[in-house]
This record gives sequence, C-alpha cells and structure tokens, in this order.
Amino acid sequence: MGPLQIKEILQATPENQPVTLKGWVRTKRESKNAIFIALNDGSTIHNIQAVAQPGQFPDELIQIVTTGACLKITGQLVESQGSGQAVEVKVESIEVYGAADPDVYPLQPKKHSLEFLREIAHLRPRTNTFGAILRIRHALAFAVHQYFNDRGFFYLHTPVITASDAEGAGEMFRVTTLDLNKIPRTEEGAINFKEDFFGREANLTVSGQLEGELGAMALSKIYTFGPTFRAENSNTTRHLAEFWMIEPEMAFFELEDNMDAAEDFVKTVIAYALENCKDDLNFLQNRLAEEDKNKPQNERSIPLLEKLSFVVDNPFERLTYTEAIEILLKSKPHKEKKFQYPVGWGIDLSSEHERYLVEKHFKKPVILTNYPKEIKSFYMKLDEDGKTVRAMDVLFPGIGEIIGGSQREENYEKLLGRVHEVGIDPQNLWWYLETRKFGTAPHSGFGLGFERLVLFVTGMSNIRDVIPFPRYPKSAEF
Repeated sequence: MGPLQIKEILQATPENQPVTLKGWVRTKRESKNAIFIALNDGSTIHNIQAVAQPGQFPDELIQIVTTGACLKITGQLVESQGSGQAVEVKVESIEVYGAADPDVYPLQPKKHSLEFLREIAHLRPRTNTFGAILRIRHALAFAVHQYFNDRGFFYLHTPVITASDAEGAGEMFRVTTLDLNKIPRTEEGAINFKEDFFGREANLTVSGQLEGELGAMALSKIYTFGPTFRAENSNTTRHLAEFWMIEPEMAFFELEDNMDAAEDFVKTVIAYALENCKDDLNFLQNRLAEEDKNKPQNERSIPLLEKLSFVVDNPFERLTYTEAIEILLKSKPHKEKKFQYPVGWGIDLSSEHERYLVEKHFKKPVILTNYPKEIKSFYMKLDEDGKTVRAMDVLFPGIGEIIGGSQREENYEKLLGRVHEVGIDPQNLWWYLETRKFGTAPHSGFGLGFERLVLFVTGMSNIRDVIPFPRYPKSAEF
C-alpha cells in the first residue's frame, strides 16, 4: 500500500532504521549546527522533524526547501534530541518533487483568517485546521456507515435528479438540457418541458426521504447518505446550497422508537470521533481556546471535548412543542423583549429559541415533539387532536436543530388530504401515495445534515469551513 505514512513513522520505535518520508514542508529552520525541516503528509496533525547538517547539501537545493514544497527525504529514524517529538529523521538524501515559490505561495507560516482561506479552498487542506477538519469529517462519515450496517440497515442510493419536491419548499435547482437562448414554448407560451431531456421538469434533490420510504416499505430499515441541494438565498453561517444528508427510514418504528434511534445514532458517531480523532480534536479545542481569550467570560464556549462528552453521556431532554412554547413565554429574554423573533403557539421556532431551550433552560440537548401541522411537512402523521403532527426535532447547543424527523402518515386518505391542503398535485406523487394502498405500515425516519454534525464536532463556527468546497450564493469557484 505504498510508502509508510508519517502517522505510522511517528509511532515507530527509533532504532536507526532506514525510512523514507514523502510530504509537504511546513517550516524550515536553520541554525549554526543543523537544518530542521518539518514535514507533513496529511495523515496526522503532527509533523515529523527531519534534521540535516549545514553544508551536507548544495545551497541551491536547501534554498528551494521552503514552506509548501513537496519533498522525498530518506534517512535514519532516531530518537529526537529536542523536546516536542519522540523521533526524528537524520537526513541522508533530499529530492524535491515540487517547489513552492515563497514570494507567491499564499500559505506562509503565520495566522491566516478563515475568510482568506475560503478564497484559496484548493490549498486550505494543507493547513493544520483544515487537515484536522477533513480527517474528522472522514471519521464521522465512516462511523455513520458502520452504525447503520451494524444495526441491520441497508444503504439505499436515492436519485440526485428528481421530479418531486420532498419538502414542498420550492427552492430547487432546475436540471435541463434546453438551449436557454431558444427555449421551446407551448401554444400558451409556457416552457415546453416535453422537449427537455426527461420530457418533464426536473430538479436536483432536496431530500432522499420520499424514495427512502419506498425502500423501507420493502427492506424494513434503510438509510441514505448523499448530496442534497437547496436553492435558497441564505448567506448564513448555517446554510449551504449543496450539503450531505443522512436519512434513515424505518418500517414499524413509531415516534418513540424514532427518538430513541436519533439519540442513539448521534451519541454513537460522536463517541466514535472522540475515540478515534483525539489529536485533531485536541488541536481544534486549543484553537478555540485561543480565539476565546479575546471574548468576555460569559461568551466563551465550553471546551470542545467537554461539550462532546457531555452530549454522549447525558440523556436528551424530551418535551412537546406546546411545553416548549410555555417555557419560552415565561423566559426572561421573552419578558425583557430580548428575543429577535416573537414567541407564540404556532410559530416556527428560530434558532435563538432553540438555543435558549438547550443552552439556558435545560443545559443539555433537547428533543421537541408534536409540532403544529401548519409548520411541518405534508407527510408527517397527524396526532389525534388534528392540530399537531408526530414530528421530532433534536436541538443541540451552539447549533439549534441538528435532526428533523417524524412518524410518517401511513393512512392513504389522510395523506391525500394533506397533499391537497398544501397544494401539491397528487399526480406528481402517485408512486408515494400508492405505498399507502398496498400493505401500508407505521413507519418513521429522520434527516441529519452531515455538515451540521461536522460543525458541532469540530467546534467551527461557519458551515462553509467543514466541507472541502462550499457552495453558497454567488460562489461555485472550485
């Protein structure tokens, strides 16, 4: 499987054995007695130190060993003379794979702002921060698949191109092969989609849920994990136009089972990251602590590892939407008119309300249930009162809603009624409705925006920094 990676070499016992290093220079330091080169290959947050002697190599070679250059170094693995690392490499040969001119290479060894790094997204994975984030992102994705596989779920690939709007929000990217300079029209002057590739309107998916339900009606337990797209003009720290969604759907699960599954799932994948990403999480925790130094005491965040352990170790608080509204109405910020958005039964809770419940009132994650049907999607199962639905949202500190789910409406007549109520053409969803005609069953599911999970676990503050190449309004550069 290719050469040993730096992560493995750093864990080896130094016995003057020959090693080959391949990676990118982070720093080079020259003293009277030695030249120190810190090399990193992305396998770990830690660099390995390679030590050469002054005069051992021609000056013109040492001059192009600069930050960002890619090298192959051979030498002997020895016990480190300095503090900060257990092993180092006594250099015997240096080969430069690719130079990086220090006058133009933008990632010099100094502090760069996250805004600046977004402008050079093609290079930012080489920084400590983004290397750590991307390794944690991988670990979480692996943990997701492992979690569902170990519990008898089947991974279902749902379509990226779809003709349905699962959320009914209408904020979708259109997929077309029509010539936009010569759009075909019907006699009435509307766009003639019959001439388009699919012979009808098509969009990028906003959710794999509806198709996921079809899978659950045959395989019992499925999950999807794929890209989803929302064309909403949101320039916030919590929204992306392209993000990844994890959506399990379970036949024979009712609301209570769904809540248990969602809580167990997030706890398990966060515990996996705590166990397997210690070095990267420690680095990000220290980074956050540095940032917090300039903030007043009451605005400082809980240390990252403490926050993650707290979520893993404590049962989530469960209450109904109605109970939550009562708490908010009695709250100090409501009475003192500190909330930006008004509180009252029937509102769609904003993240300030969600965060008050989690961070100030209960001081732990919260699962809210039984929301008013008007603010939830058409497919959610109606409660007996006819006013609320069997929805459940999981709310986390710092983020607000991280999971949204519900028991799905399995009754054909009730579901058809809701489809009409929200103004969807039943013909567009004939296949979805038909599952309620043939062997319908109680079933539930939820959706988790993967980037929100990565945001929470890394402690980053902007969702654009937890996906390699973020897509947001006016940005599709890389």
